[in-house]
Amino acid sequence: VQLQASGGGLVQAGGSLRLSCAASGRIFSRSTMGWFRQAPGKEREFVAAINWTDGSTSYADSVKGRFTISRDNAKNTVYLQMNSLKPEDTAVYYCAADVYSGSYYPATALRMYDYWGQGTLVTVSS
Repeated sequence: VQLQASGGGLVQAGGSLRLSCAASGRIFSRSTMGWFRQAPGKEREFVAAINWTDGSTSYADSVKGRFTISRDNAKNTVYLQMNSLKPEDTAVYYCAADVYSGSYYPATALRMYDYWGQGTLVTVSS
């Protein structure tokens, strides 16, 4: 499975961006997909995830109500719509695939994810 993230950029506080992650391979439709981020000098952290069965989602408290994760299995793509962006959202955003756990509940732990994209930089100016 190869993952290609895109859509990052520079945006002012309060603005919006939509990230996309295109996946190769036939197992995308049976993988939980997640978004993580890593700010300079900080550890990578969970942002959002969506399972492959019924689209159940999970969000970090810091982004609830502002970010929305979705997926299009026909296009092998997962999205992260980010609204009301804040300077503290500045980070490199990574998409990841949990291929093997088969868990119904979208995983929030990094160790549950088997494949990672290269990251896309989001910069939010104040």
